[in-house]
Amino acid sequence: MNFERISEKLNILADAAKYDVSCSSSGGNRKNTPGGLGNSSASGICHTYTEDGRCVSLLKILLTNYCIYDCIYCVSRKSNDIKRAAFTVEEVVDLTMNFYKRNYIEGLFLSSGIFKDADFTMERLVRIAKELRTVHRFNGYIHLKTIPGASSELLREAGLYADRLSINLEIPTASGLKLLAPDKDHEDMKKPMDYLKKEIQLYKDERKVLRSTPKFAPAGQSSQFIVGAAGENDIQIIRSADFFYKNYNLKRVYYSGYVPVTQDARLPSLQTPVPLVRENRLYQADWLMRFYGFDAREILDPRAPYLDLEIDPKLAWALRNPQVFPVPVQSASLEMLLRIPGIGRKTARKILSTRRFEKLTMEHLRKMGAAVNRAKFFVDFSTTNPFLKHLDSLQLRQVVLSGTTSKYQDHFSQQLTLF
Repeated sequence: MNFERISEKLNILADAAKYDVSCSSSGGNRKNTPGGLGNSSASGICHTYTEDGRCVSLLKILLTNYCIYDCIYCVSRKSNDIKRAAFTVEEVVDLTMNFYKRNYIEGLFLSSGIFKDADFTMERLVRIAKELRTVHRFNGYIHLKTIPGASSELLREAGLYADRLSINLEIPTASGLKLLAPDKDHEDMKKPMDYLKKEIQLYKDERKVLRSTPKFAPAGQSSQFIVGAAGENDIQIIRSADFFYKNYNLKRVYYSGYVPVTQDARLPSLQTPVPLVRENRLYQADWLMRFYGFDAREILDPRAPYLDLEIDPKLAWALRNPQVFPVPVQSASLEMLLRIPGIGRKTARKILSTRRFEKLTMEHLRKMGAAVNRAKFFVDFSTTNPFLKHLDSLQLRQVVLSGTTSKYQDHFSQQLTLF
């Protein structure tokens, strides 16, 4: 192996992969086997997080940055004058195994530009996963990008070796995709997503009858939207994500603020990159849909189609709907408890279990982990809550914000803390 050449390829193809944010190991639970190597459920040079919050490191690379498409928002577009590289199947397998044995990584996130055609590219991605699983008996996490247009046979084989599969929808609306990537079509992307949805369910059903049935993409399928490249507003993005959650059973939709890579009249100015806080607000709205029982149509008012950058979407909804507050914490349903700003899922369940034995107070909520600096304006107890007077105030937004001590300095702390 030419280590200098491999190192050069790694620098090029790892850098090109950074624009793909749909890199997660949540949902992976592949166990090790006698004589095997790795365990996708045991924590994870890209950092991602499992559903229970453990940090996992993944080797995140492209198979190649050669591409037959000319999507103007993509750094790997065929018209872009950049240095090109491509790994062989054997090189990716060797890198993965060597990095794992040195305890650098717990798994592999493998995407690719499309060279030659969809099947040609997909066949190589599948070969990498297959060789890792069958030859090296690697049981770590594997996330493969599926290539629109690839045959169903290759998709089925990919699902047998990968923990998660994903197809990036890229632009949230069909019109935006046509403008910026005229060679691509959402309909071409929906077909493999629908196929994978059916196969995942089929294998799940078969495993209920026959436990020896192999797992098929046990961590499900995901996708990614590029935010801000085609000028879509947040209502369009949220409702598009909701459509794919409901119709294709996606495990997760990721949101990536457009990073300026070229000067083109169809793209936003290089001087106006998408603010990270907008990307974060979309993740919070997505969280509300997936875990808090919110309908996509509730999250934004059509008269104001963008998420508020100053406050999180749950608080924004509460301020728009003061008629449903205060919520009596001693008797409210789980659904209503989850709609109180400052109360998350764990706290809501603690409230349900604790209130059976005693009358709750604000101090109870504090000890349960609620952000009482927000929740106190929206809850009611058996005793008078002095903060409820602000519910009738036109300045409630300012009152709530003035009592918020944390300013959530970075993107990740915002996503983890606000709920």
